[in-house]
Amino acid sequence: MVQNLYLYSLAVWVFFIVLAIANGVSRGLYAPHTGELLAHQISSVIFSTVIFAVTYIFLKYSGVSGTSVQFIYVGLMWLFLTISFEFLFGHFVIGHSWERLLHDYNIFEGRIWLLVLIVTVISPWLANRILS
Repeated sequence: MVQNLYLYSLAVWVFFIVLAIANGVSRGLYAPHTGELLAHQISSVIFSTVIFAVTYIFLKYSGVSGTSVQFIYVGLMWLFLTISFEFLFGHFVIGHSWERLLHDYNIFEGRIWLLVLIVTVISPWLANRILS
């Protein structure tokens, strides 16, 4: 049922928030040894891998199904939720400036947060394709 796909996908995205916080905390442990930029890059790669792995496991064991288009919609939903959360929570709750929030999008300075967003949007479709 399509409704289950979207509801379960929303629950998985909430789980991503928990995992993102854990990833951020762990980055604080190695950042003093690697420097801030490398720590950002390491944590972005780790979180991208976690997003895909969790998505794959979710689709393999949850029993939800859908079409390729529906999984593209799930990825787009996750992308929208992630960017909204990042900017709204980051600015209005944590108090980061818009400039600081946009900083992670500057690939010319070695910031690879866009990798996380790309993996977020394609993971549902790709994992479903692998499992099909």
